[in-house]
Amino acid sequence: MRIGTGFFLTVILLFVFSFMLVNTMNEMSKVQSIPSVLDEHVDIQEIHLSTNSYVYDRHGRLISEVYQAENRIYLSFSEIPQTVIDAFIATEDRRFFDHKGYDPSSIARAFLTNYKTNSIEEGASTVTQQLVRNLFLTHDQTYDRKLSELLYAYKLEQMYSKEKILELYINTIFFHNGVYGFEAASHYYFSKPSNELTLAQISFLSAIPNNPSHYNPIKNSENTKLRQQWILEKMLEAQVIDKEEYEKAQAENIQLTVSTKVDLHPDYVTYIHYELTQLIAQKEGYNQQLQNAPAESKQAVQQKLDQRVQKILEQGIRIETALDPDIQRKSIQAIERQLANSDIQSSAVVIHHPTNEIVAITGGRNYKKFDFHRGFQAFRQPGSAIKPLLVYAPYIAEHGVSNQSSINADHFCKKDYCPKNFGGAQYGNVTLERAFKNSYNTPAVRILDRTGVDTSFRYLNKFEFSRVVPNDYGLPAALGGFTHGMSPLELTKAYTTFANDGVYHKPYGIRRVTDLKGNVLYEWNETPQHMWNSSVNQQMKSLLQKVVTEGTGKRVHQPSTYIGGKTGTTNAFHDIWFVGIRDDYTAGVWVGRDKPSSLQSIYNRGPHLLIWRDIMR
Repeated sequence: MRIGTGFFLTVILLFVFSFMLVNTMNEMSKVQSIPSVLDEHVDIQEIHLSTNSYVYDRHGRLISEVYQAENRIYLSFSEIPQTVIDAFIATEDRRFFDHKGYDPSSIARAFLTNYKTNSIEEGASTVTQQLVRNLFLTHDQTYDRKLSELLYAYKLEQMYSKEKILELYINTIFFHNGVYGFEAASHYYFSKPSNELTLAQISFLSAIPNNPSHYNPIKNSENTKLRQQWILEKMLEAQVIDKEEYEKAQAENIQLTVSTKVDLHPDYVTYIHYELTQLIAQKEGYNQQLQNAPAESKQAVQQKLDQRVQKILEQGIRIETALDPDIQRKSIQAIERQLANSDIQSSAVVIHHPTNEIVAITGGRNYKKFDFHRGFQAFRQPGSAIKPLLVYAPYIAEHGVSNQSSINADHFCKKDYCPKNFGGAQYGNVTLERAFKNSYNTPAVRILDRTGVDTSFRYLNKFEFSRVVPNDYGLPAALGGFTHGMSPLELTKAYTTFANDGVYHKPYGIRRVTDLKGNVLYEWNETPQHMWNSSVNQQMKSLLQKVVTEGTGKRVHQPSTYIGGKTGTTNAFHDIWFVGIRDDYTAGVWVGRDKPSSLQSIYNRGPHLLIWRDIMR
């Protein structure tokens, strides 16, 4: 009986064992390796940290630091001072170069501590885990987050070298006051690069990331100093500094030299951001996409362009510009001096035509960065300032007339269009020179009619005025009658042709764009446009000079080898202009209100002329 029972039990146990073995083997066949589990549940894309970009003037001086939420100056591992690395390894993760992203002994110690206190008192996070937290996860103190942190850290260690992880860590840690990364902290708190810091200063800064608010050195420097002393002790324990270095650093008096973000010349820098977008659009094909896209798709293309520009700025670039700070300041001061205590606005543009560079541009009185910029975003009727470009130069080029040739300055009427001279006067037959310098209206309309609207606009269109539309093709254009008009920048650019012997070299503010190592990324390469020959240009320069010496622009006259220009006044005195050239500069001034209204009360004083004169002194 016992034998039978034993045999029966043996068979039953064997059956159960076999069943469990089969099921176990079946489950084991479904088991995934750790790498495959990580690949499935932990998605880490290639890491790109933003870094600051910079704008420089023509002398190579920094005028603007470009960053938004995160002030970061990225350093490669080889650029990070060894003392900085030693400070963080000694205090945050001494076994960093030995573990695989997490430290089991530290985890066990932290688990026991937390178990005893029934809370999460100790985290045991390695440098890699802290990097994961900064890049991918929250800072919540939960076990779920800690588990995710371990998985991410393990995966990160499979993807990157220890040096790269340290590089990323030191560039991501937060130092309060909007500062990220050690190099930016060095510049912000001590106004110098990290490779110039003392051991005391490095250990002082290294204290901040542990609790940026508590150790904010601007408000809580005593707390920062206490942790700095602890860091120095840990560095001494780790034998990365000796006793003498320790004592010297402990004794050193820390004096902060807090820097502010460099953000000068907002008018000019705002324009440079706009021009950068235009440069990238041209070089990377977005202009072609915008031109070919149907109306409903243009906004999407523009958004892609804006995102591309932002990405390039976040990668860190140097924008070298032609800004002349002295002329920029003079332009702003001249406008304020002539229009003080009024609600009238103005913009000035100055171009150095020997180099075809925009050296100054103003956005309006009391301008704030990225506000509406009247220099390149305000499109207004040009009045008679358009006559040299649309009327007189094409007429002389097409008909070969002299400045002393005759033109009728009496009333003119064609179909329903019957313009008159200022004040309704009639002057009979006058020379081209007299009609031009006194800005008579009816001769200009007759000339445009004689040359032909289409012929004259073929000349004008070479200047690429962005808001000229088919409805503008008509005789009223001779007097500045355009649907949208021109910006001060556009009109001033066009006038540089008279200073360049009839050749239009499109001027720009950006000289070139490089990466932070100096490699050229973008620069303008424009083909000059031959507008008219030298003979025509000399005649036009003579006419422009007469405006200044004898005509409507006499207030700008000053000792100079050559000054010429043209005034412009729109209907009801809504806009007044003067665009003039010297041997070295072409400058344009617009005066008006944002909501157009009469300027007749100040017209006789000639603020547009006085502003130009003050800038060019």
